[in-house]
Order: sequence, then structure tokens, then C-alpha cells
Amino acid sequence: MPHVLRSVFLLPLLLFGFVLTPGVQDKAQAAEELTAREIMQRVIDRNTGNQSIMDMEMQLIDKNNKVRTREIRSFGLDQGEDDWSVMFFLSPADTKNTGFLTYDYYDDEKDDDQWLYLPALGKEKRIASNDKSSSFMGSDLTNADFIKRKTKNYDYELLGDDEVAGHAVWKIKSIPRTEKEIKETGVLESIAWIRKDNYMSIQSVQRLEKKGRTKYFKALEIEEIDGIWMAKELRVFTKKGNVKSHSTIIRFTNIQFNQESVTEDMFTVRRLKKGL
Repeated sequence: MPHVLRSVFLLPLLLFGFVLTPGVQDKAQAAEELTAREIMQRVIDRNTGNQSIMDMEMQLIDKNNKVRTREIRSFGLDQGEDDWSVMFFLSPADTKNTGFLTYDYYDDEKDDDQWLYLPALGKEKRIASNDKSSSFMGSDLTNADFIKRKTKNYDYELLGDDEVAGHAVWKIKSIPRTEKEIKETGVLESIAWIRKDNYMSIQSVQRLEKKGRTKYFKALEIEEIDGIWMAKELRVFTKKGNVKSHSTIIRFTNIQFNQESVTEDMFTVRRLKKGL
């Protein structure tokens, strides 16, 4: 999601940012001088919970303020160091039963896997690396936003301390090291604001590969649920020059963790095609 999001679970992830409340030792470490890379690794390594279920309302708003609303149910599973997530669209009718499956691998040597199932075509499509920078279902998010980035692929710079909504934050610039990373994410450079108390990325600005375009993320309604911090609302908008061209609002409800009904067999291409 950029470093602000990990997978839609993970979405609530930068996007949103789930993270466990730091213990005494973590707080002591946070008080030390950390490098930009160490901070961003902690953002990426934050705990996102396990066996998760949540509902999402996604509003797509065009430059004329016309709003389209989509409802989604998403599931997440912690597979040790890897994260699996699957989403099913519930409405409107033209997107109902569309499914999106992600295997987000921790291993630097493995390419993350994503599949999109479109019921109108009756078949799934595996998303290639060069398609991951494409828009996710007409939103301001991309397919790559649902995958956590590897820190080895970025150079980081700590721009200093700041304050956002009354919280002390670090301001960190990230620049991709390779053309492959740029092509996969569509991002040339990003700046993120990271809360010092829980390592959540609560807002970011991305300079996109598309000429003159910039994307903004902001996490709102940040709450602790079952010991896990998350943002219950995410706002993303894209500007072309100084003009806002499109925006997306995502609200998360009915958030549940440790649900025994969430099992491995839900995260297969076969299940993706079967739907809920």
C-alpha cells in the first residue's frame, strides 16, 4: 500500500496500519535514535492480527464529485512470515462476486502473487508484475498497494520530527532503488509520517511515475481493537498538477480477529471463483 498499507487487511492496514501497542521495551527503543530504515522496517513488521474478517465500504469520487459506492468483505490469514488476504465484492450488481486474492511473501526472493476473478468473464486473471501499478477496481489504490514493500529495495532519508493531529511523528522519504520497483508500484518517491508511539504510517504523499501526478493518503479514526491499532477510515486522492482528479474513501466496519471460521481453504483460486 506504499508503506502506509500492507494488504487490505494489511490495508487497514498503510494504508491504514495495524500494529500492536508497543511494550515497555519497544517504547525504550523508540526513544533511542533510530535510522530511517529501522523505523520503516518496524512499520512493515507490525502485527496485523490473524484470522481477520471485516467489511469495507469504498466510495469512488470523480472530478465532478459523482460518487460510486462498492461494498466488500475481506478476510486475512497470518501464515507465519507471510500474509494472505482475499476480498469479495458484495455490491453493486456490476461488481458483485468479483474476487481478489493476494499472497504477500516475506521472502525477498519470491515475487508476491495476486489473482483477480471477474464473474462476467468466468475466469481468474493472475496479475503480472507490470500490472501491479494499475488501478484497483477503479479506485485511487493500485494492486501494489496491497503488498508490503521490501526495505532492501528502497533508500530512506529521515527528514526530521513533526506533529500530526497531536501525535509526535517521524517524517521519512523513500526512493525506490530499481526500475523494477518503480514499474511495479508506479511510485518515484514518497514521504510518510510515522507515529512514534505505535509505528503507524498515518499519512503519506507519493510522486507518481505518471507525469505531473501525486497521490495522497490519510488514515483517520485510529482505534485500538483487541490490542491492535488500526485506522477505520482511509482517504486517498490523486492530483494532476494542482487539481484533484479523483478520490477514494474506504471505511472499515464489523472488524473481527481470531475467527476460527477463517481457514486456509478460503485463500485459493478455486475458492476465489466460488465466492462467498
